[in-house]
Amino acid sequence: MNRQDFPILQREVYHRPLVYLDNAATTQKPQCVIDAISEMYCHVNANVHRGIHFLSQRATDLHEAAREKVRNFIHAHSTAEVVFTRGTTESLNLIAASFAQAFLHAGDEVILTVMEHHSNIVPWQFVRERYGIVIRVVPMDNAGNLDLDAYRQLLNERTKLVCCCQVSNVLGTVNPVKEMARLAHEAGARFLVDAAQSVPHFKVDVQDLDCDFLVFSGHKIYGPTGIGVLYGKEALLEQMPPYQGGGEMISRVTFEHTTFERLPYKFEAGTPDYVGSHALGVALDYVQSVGLNQIAAHEAALTRYAMERMREIEGMHFFGEAEGKTSVVAFNVGNIHPMDLGTLLDRLGVAIRTGHHCAQPLMARCGVEGMARASFALYNTQEEIDTFVAALQRVVKMF
Repeated sequence: MNRQDFPILQREVYHRPLVYLDNAATTQKPQCVIDAISEMYCHVNANVHRGIHFLSQRATDLHEAAREKVRNFIHAHSTAEVVFTRGTTESLNLIAASFAQAFLHAGDEVILTVMEHHSNIVPWQFVRERYGIVIRVVPMDNAGNLDLDAYRQLLNERTKLVCCCQVSNVLGTVNPVKEMARLAHEAGARFLVDAAQSVPHFKVDVQDLDCDFLVFSGHKIYGPTGIGVLYGKEALLEQMPPYQGGGEMISRVTFEHTTFERLPYKFEAGTPDYVGSHALGVALDYVQSVGLNQIAAHEAALTRYAMERMREIEGMHFFGEAEGKTSVVAFNVGNIHPMDLGTLLDRLGVAIRTGHHCAQPLMARCGVEGMARASFALYNTQEEIDTFVAALQRVVKMF
């Protein structure tokens, strides 16, 4: 895990070495990803699929090679099951719109969890307003574990879809999505996994999970912003209508009728981000070269160490202490406003996140308006944790 691979980590902020602990929001990019973006624009820039000239063919080959890398990375059955989007949010909106049109009717139920990101709540509220569905919510205990007994009770013959984050972006809880998917299927429902906070940290296998959908973003796994992935079981995607219309996703268009392209192109209207897809593929290569097992062990150790050190601070309060949690530590200290903590830590060179973390229902469940959050990546070190804790101790003494 060579920090030298990440050029931004060599910089200083406010004349101090940067300690970057906001990885749940976005990860930094290794030089190979930055170079891949530059290489595409300098030497391969041309629209994909429709051109017969050399550059178009080369861009197409790299774009589709990236799709195969994603397929392999999450162990999808076919590249037809891998749809490129702009990120997790667009993937979730696509599923909400297309799944609802194909399968949902008034009175049908969609189950969410209390720890979902807004991007896995708001689209379903749109669906509720349009189709008259009912949204049910799985509660959690005070440690940040989902209440599986309550989940079982929510499942019924009206349940059509269950949506769950595999890892909470606030609590770091690793949810038992494989077991939850099994229970959903027994009830006749489909299961969606928000893997934005899991795929960067440990191996995710869609066939092992037997999920019907899985979504994630490139920028949270050392790739560029503006590129994401939607995995869906092929038979299910075949039944869902396109989310958008335009070029690329059509087979034939007349003013009377349009027929759509085969999967996955049916869902990829317009010019795709072939630069982003290629760079995402390079990022996945990088992660696999480091090793997901090594990354998981390293980040789990950092998480444990950070919480041990942070407990030394009087007034420390953690949100989320589920067994096996990973990579995220949400906290407040006494009555200090989290924004004040974050602002002062920033002046000491430490970058953390503060606020509601796009999870306001979870904030309400925890009885707070906001939290501070430190989140870790493969390039973070124990020494950085010590620097962070020392800076936090200094800031707390100011109040």
